[in-house]
Amino acid sequence: MTSERIPWDQYFMAQSVLLSLRSTCTRLEVGATVVRDKRIIAGGYNGSVSGDVHCIDDGCYVVDGHCVRTIHAEMNAILQCAKFGIPTEGAEIYVTHFPCLQCTKMILQAGIKKIHYLKDYRNDEYAMALIKQVGATVDQVTLSKKYFAELQLGEEEIASVEEAPQTDQ
Repeated sequence: MTSERIPWDQYFMAQSVLLSLRSTCTRLEVGATVVRDKRIIAGGYNGSVSGDVHCIDDGCYVVDGHCVRTIHAEMNAILQCAKFGIPTEGAEIYVTHFPCLQCTKMILQAGIKKIHYLKDYRNDEYAMALIKQVGATVDQVTLSKKYFAELQLGEEEIASVEEAPQTDQ
């Protein structure tokens, strides 16, 4: 085990990467984690409205180059806060991909003051201008391999993972 603890930004971004594995849209797997006071308050991934069919089952529903079936990860995370009455004012969000313009506007309107992202993805100039205008900040996170190398599972752990029964999707 490394004697150095994983930095907070990499820890929370790793949570977003893990959430992205639940994505049901085949076009882009995105995860988002909302954090306040170094505590995770919500998480989301891109997928369909609860109860609707998923892109992985019926294909993407594309209109004007966008999958309209999918709710973006950032929106799902912020809606989770709304659903459970969790304030987002002053929070931070960690997203696997730079947020689209609509998600950026929603993030800022929710009072989130810092956006952390892992990968560039169609970074919008107006989104960047809005972030600056409202006094929020944006930060690209780099994940260091040294913190994740130890996640290699041994044969015993792999066997127990492979034998685990599938649960509802």
